[in-house]
Amino acid sequence: MAQSPLTKVPSTEPPSVGLTLQALRQAQELSLDDLSRKAGVSKSMLSQIERNQANPTVAVVWRLANALGVGVAELLTGQRAPAPALVTVPAHATPSLRSPDGKCELRILGPIELAGQFEWYELIVQPGGTLESEAHEPGSREHLTVLAGTLEVRAGADSGRLKQGETARYAVDMPHAIHNPGKSAATALLIVLHPA
Repeated sequence: MAQSPLTKVPSTEPPSVGLTLQALRQAQELSLDDLSRKAGVSKSMLSQIERNQANPTVAVVWRLANALGVGVAELLTGQRAPAPALVTVPAHATPSLRSPDGKCELRILGPIELAGQFEWYELIVQPGGTLESEAHEPGSREHLTVLAGTLEVRAGADSGRLKQGETARYAVDMPHAIHNPGKSAATALLIVLHPA
């Protein structure tokens, strides 16, 4: 019986992940040593995989995909799965940072792939707490909107006080700080824009 021209014959060859692995590693500016440490796979094995001299086991593919932050299918085929139309992040999975004194918490609301370009946070500052920052790269700006409480903002020699519902936009290519002068916790949305 003749085969239909539309019938796809499955390949008998295993997928060659070498070029995809190398492209993903280089796109993330990782050396073989860096990826070896992140994935727990020897540098020599990585080199052999990239040169298509070795086919990795499922466990190695899984480790590499996790270390590179991609799906196993993307590593095997070189094709990124389409992004879902809706992604939800549960509250417990939202990463956060705390100031050394524990009085300031930044909940990281923006996706990691935008870090260094466009970042947004929920900022919670306890009474008396101050979030002090060194200068960012030239042209960087922050936008702070107070949701509850009162916050004082200082950028260089300029300063201002914000109440609930007010927004400050200020340069952050100089030392800057956000302080809670009140007697209750203050909450704000903080957006950081880095120059292109």
